[in-house]
Amino acid sequence: MTLAKMPNDTRKVARADEPQQGSKGIPHLGLSVAPSGDVGRAGDRGVVVTAIEPDGPAAEHGLQSGDVILDVAGKTVSSADLRNALSDAKSEGKHDVLMHVKTSDNTRFVAMPIS
Repeated sequence: MTLAKMPNDTRKVARADEPQQGSKGIPHLGLSVAPSGDVGRAGDRGVVVTAIEPDGPAAEHGLQSGDVILDVAGKTVSSADLRNALSDAKSEGKHDVLMHVKTSDNTRFVAMPIS
C-alpha cells in the first residue's frame, strides 16, 4: 500500500455543495471534492472526497475523506457534474440521490438525502 497526501491546492478542490455563481438549489452535503485524477491512486473516474463536515449529511451517511464518488444516479461524475447531478435531482423533486462510492476496501451505494 502506498500512502498519498491529499491535495492542498485549493484551486483544484471544489465544494460539492457550494453553489457556483448564479446557480441555485444545490443541496448542502457537507463535503468537498477534487477530481480523482489529481489524487494519487484514486483512478481517473469520479471525484475524491477531500474533506467532510463532521455533522453534515455526508458524514451521517458514512462518507469519509479519501472515498471516491464514482457516479450519481447512474452517471459518472466530475466535480462540476456532481453539482449538476445534485441540482437536477432536486429540481426533479427527488428527495434522495443514489451515489456509487468506492472506499479503501470495497464499493457501495449510498442514498444521500438532498431535500
